[in-house]
Amino acid sequence: MELERPAPAEVRMSQAIQPEHANARGELSAAQLLKWIDTTACLAASVDDIQFEATARVGQVITIKAKVSRAFSTSMEISIKVTVEDMLTGTEKLVSVAFSTFVAKPVGKEKIQLKPVTLLTEQDQVEHNLASERRKVRLQHEDTFKNLMKEGGKFDDPICDEEEGTVSTRGTSVQSIELVLPPHANHHGNTFGGQIMAWMEAVATISASRLCRAHPILKSVDMFKFRGPSTVGDRLVFNAIVNNTFQTCVEVGVRVEAFDCQEWSEGRGRHINSAFLIYNAVDDKEELITFPKIKPMSKDDFRRYRGALARKRIRLGRKYVISHKEEVPLCIHWDIGNQVSLSNDNVEALKSLAAKSGWEVTSAMEKIKIYTLEEHDILSVWVEKHVKRPAYLAYHLLSNFTKRPLWDPHFTSCEVIDYVSEDDQIYYITCPVVNNDKPKDLVVLVSRRRPLKDGHTYVVAVRSVILPSVPPSPQYVRSEIACAGFLIHATGSSSCTVSYLNQISASILPYFAGNLGGWSKSIEDTAASCIQFIESATDDGLISVL
Repeated sequence: MELERPAPAEVRMSQAIQPEHANARGELSAAQLLKWIDTTACLAASVDDIQFEATARVGQVITIKAKVSRAFSTSMEISIKVTVEDMLTGTEKLVSVAFSTFVAKPVGKEKIQLKPVTLLTEQDQVEHNLASERRKVRLQHEDTFKNLMKEGGKFDDPICDEEEGTVSTRGTSVQSIELVLPPHANHHGNTFGGQIMAWMEAVATISASRLCRAHPILKSVDMFKFRGPSTVGDRLVFNAIVNNTFQTCVEVGVRVEAFDCQEWSEGRGRHINSAFLIYNAVDDKEELITFPKIKPMSKDDFRRYRGALARKRIRLGRKYVISHKEEVPLCIHWDIGNQVSLSNDNVEALKSLAAKSGWEVTSAMEKIKIYTLEEHDILSVWVEKHVKRPAYLAYHLLSNFTKRPLWDPHFTSCEVIDYVSEDDQIYYITCPVVNNDKPKDLVVLVSRRRPLKDGHTYVVAVRSVILPSVPPSPQYVRSEIACAGFLIHATGSSSCTVSYLNQISASILPYFAGNLGGWSKSIEDTAASCIQFIESATDDGLISVL
């Protein structure tokens, strides 16, 4: 039998999961996995960011692969993939994915120029391209975070408001002290990074458990930052506290300080590590637990609270923007015989999306708020706009998609190709180039409904359909909208709230990319343009100012 050989620039390690590697749930403990990841990846780099997709159990075999995905001039990105195999069934599943960065330091004055990575497969090429996008996010992370923190201080977040069920974070504060012994260190006497990560995970888990009274499950780690070394004989002090909660997940911040004997006697430590760990928790039925909302009390509480909001938005960008998701065809064929049912389904899908629970604020301005909703790796966006014009006028303007390019930069052209009825039209839409790809085009059904009673909501629903008379063109990338549209509700005789919703598909995702991660204002700018478009129109729908 010929064994599979690791690819060039790849390190691989397999471990059988024993009882001593498990947590109280009988699953591989995150702390142990972090140690193994460090053992594998330290041959290439230190770990920055980790996502946990599934769990592993005693008796299964874990395999960790660390591979150079792209080399830049003086740095390289390492991709880490963890899989688990059940030895009884032979099935394999993905457990964890991580990306890290290694910077090559020159010896003396000699300059270093890393050699490019040899790309052997199509997947290697995909990861090579995405590595560039991930690098951009890493380089602008600090500036993005600062900007989001600055913006977050301008407006009160509704979660901060007084409401029942909020709890103080003071009871989640946990401190632990560890003495670095020779088994914890390498041959240079420096503490293993994996050991420090494992200790950090242990104290963070205790902190999270104080909010849920259950066994928290680590879902991701937001950038382990290694600021300095610690050595044998040092005392390491770990401080953990809950920063914020988001429906079914909680963020715990951990800070690590190192003390040698003299520093300990003087009470003067060295800040060597920090990380933000995100947990879920499940009940006896394996259903996700909803965490209580946090009520900031002190100045530090508010800083951590808003910092968690900013980091969540950046994580959103990393998760959905800097990933390779294949488009799943919707395959909804337009049939005039099913016109009524297709139109009604279109409208009901938009209403159902708006009625879902779990929407969370990610951005707030004077007239614009942006919410996001995650469901099983499906991301939806809700943009709420307050407009000083009557609801019927906003409906008249927004339901006519031929006017969409006047205010939406994501639409290059929009023409009616089938005027089905007064309430249903099929449009052909073209979109501008994004990420140096071909321009995109869409064929969509727009279904609109006026309210039956005053005070009810106007609806403009959008979804893609397949029309044989408009096949895909080699000039464009045919894209699809799963569910999108406008809900318009009157707030007075001359004002209304316009809500735009979009269940984001893989092909549409690039147009939301920068905004989701917080490094772009494309959604806010488009929303502001929409408000100006409506407010500048006359009562008969004519545009007085463009």
